[in-house]
Amino acid sequence: MFMGPLEAVKPWSTRGVEGVTRFLDRAWRLIANEDGALSPAVGVYDPSPDQLRLLHQTIKKVTEDIEELRFNTAISQMMVFTNEMTKAEQRPRALLEPFVLILSPFAPHLAEELWEVLGHTPSVSEQPWPIFDPAMTISDRLTIPIQVNGKLRAKLDVGADATREQVEGLARMQIAEWLQGKEPKKIVYVEKKLMNFVI
Repeated sequence: MFMGPLEAVKPWSTRGVEGVTRFLDRAWRLIANEDGALSPAVGVYDPSPDQLRLLHQTIKKVTEDIEELRFNTAISQMMVFTNEMTKAEQRPRALLEPFVLILSPFAPHLAEELWEVLGHTPSVSEQPWPIFDPAMTISDRLTIPIQVNGKLRAKLDVGADATREQVEGLARMQIAEWLQGKEPKKIVYVEKKLMNFVI
């Protein structure tokens, strides 16, 4: 399912299998330690706003992608979730339990084991699908690429409500060395996506 769109012809590649194996190993280590017991990093912690947003984005993406049979992109989003949560020293159960539920259609045996490690019965397959909150999927931060003559020179992390003027002011500070004191002939701004200085 990870190798590409379901309807596309895909050449067999063991590298594709290796990537998914690493993902499943990471998903296991997210919750369980080497002897199969619950990892000491997992507990009843309050998730951060960024972690909650990532969970809701992941539930939304996987839910929509399953309906559209885009399994490869659903798996990619679960990989993003796993990578981010692996970095966390404290892993809230409130995030990991819904993750196991959305993993279960793709890796049912692994999900069943993880559900048991989390201390739950009956089967993971009997649980309701998690629901995402649309308001929680919206990020309050944006990353805007800044280009000079079409070449990427910087990336700005700004609030989602930043105005063009604010973005331009911050961008000019970031790319001062490429402007070399010259005033740009043109500034192309694609709102919330890109700013390009033409000199």
